Amino acid sequence: MDFFKKVALAAVAVAVFGAAPAMAKTVKVSMKSVETEWQYDNDGNKMLAFTFDGTIPGPVVRATEGDTVEFTLTNDKNNKMSHAMDFHAARVNVLNEFAPIKPGETKTFSFPATYPGVFFYHCGAMPMQEHIGRGMFGVIIIDPKKDTRPKADREYVLVQSEIYKDPTTLQGPFETTVFNGRKFRYDPVHDPKASGNVLIAKPGERVRVYFANAGPNDFSAFHPIAGIWDAVYLSGNPKNVQHGVQTFVVGPGDASTFDLISPVEGGNAIVTHTMRGALTGGIAVIVFKNKLTAAEEKLGKSGNLIVP
Repeated sequence: MDFFKKVALAAVAVAVFGAAPAMAKTVKVSMKSVETEWQYDNDGNKMLAFTFDGTIPGPVVRATEGDTVEFTLTNDKNNKMSHAMDFHAARVNVLNEFAPIKPGETKTFSFPATYPGVFFYHCGAMPMQEHIGRGMFGVIIIDPKKDTRPKADREYVLVQSEIYKDPTTLQGPFETTVFNGRKFRYDPVHDPKASGNVLIAKPGERVRVYFANAGPNDFSAFHPIAGIWDAVYLSGNPKNVQHGVQTFVVGPGDASTFDLISPVEGGNAIVTHTMRGALTGGIAVIVFKNKLTAAEEKLGKSGNLIVP
């Protein structure tokens, strides 16, 4: 059969049966555990942080349902603590794959991505409350093999967590709530030192927020002030959908996906509606405007999920 006949037959097959599903692949991910100083507000205050790759949250991991995730963790030789990786998207042996490694050691393990969604990941080494409390967490997105959701125009990742005066024991109330590791990181309204750093979209665009609550202890009542969640996907799974939701509770160690559409120019303030959490730092402003700069056009697109 010549080339042109093969192309014609392939076109007929796609028209009749639909496009062939993407082939499963192995997604290789490597991270280094880094103990470092982290600035958690816009006033320059810092804490000793435990991190994946030196950032809070750690890098966004992304794969597709059916893929195999091959993960390698290196514990920097200069660290003082053992560290580990606990992927909520994995079904493995907690005593094997999630076991901690000492400074200077490296560990690799694999797992199949069997469920689509957005999942929390964190260090599983003891004392776990300290490792999470010091910022050792992030998000893994498993895209559906066959996505039934409306296509998103922009995508952002927000991870909520609490900063404690004593992260070793988490004794006493937390000092502040943060999104992506910093108090009022995207809220120049409540903190002018945020320097206009906000999330951006156009009216009518579908903004998809992958949200995780790192805790370690506080629940999030996730709400878009002056807006309504068009769709909420529990754990990010397309089968677990609710529409027209005002506020959705996300517990510590949990994550869900939220779609937001604004019909008008202006702004929404994405908050945890637990007021102490919001007013101590858990607010992110998303601005909707028709005309964007070249830099703003790129926000939330092409894998730029965490605004710096």
